Amino acid sequence: MVDSAVIRVSAVVLRDTTGAVLTVRKRGTARFMFPGGKPEPGESALQTAIRECREELKLELDPSQLQPRGDYRAVAANEDGFDVEAAVFVCSAPLARDSDTLSPAAEIAELRWQPLDGSALPSDLAPLTKCVLPDLI
Repeated sequence: MVDSAVIRVSAVVLRDTTGAVLTVRKRGTARFMFPGGKPEPGESALQTAIRECREELKLELDPSQLQPRGDYRAVAANEDGFDVEAAVFVCSAPLARDSDTLSPAAEIAELRWQPLDGSALPSDLAPLTKCVLPDLI
């Protein structure tokens, strides 16, 4: 059996004051995932996480507030035949939902807050997001 090709990314878990986590949907896709993306040449996973949040959400994160959660691997949501392996970071500072600095940018079409209150998870979450969420509860 041949192993799937792997795409390396960084992903960021951002919470609001209630503990809900922010998910994003990229333009032209149907799945919601954590903000983040692929590294540029020479970028560390942390640098990628910070840059991607700046580009996707117009959000400037303080590196000292991003704690590494671990590496997770799942089937890629938008690239057939690939797995995604993500360095996941959790931001220690809660965000206000009405923040003027948090808005979809670049390829992001939609933002959605996902409560972690034990209710059923929506079916449109990306596989990696479904993999990480149980560790955040």
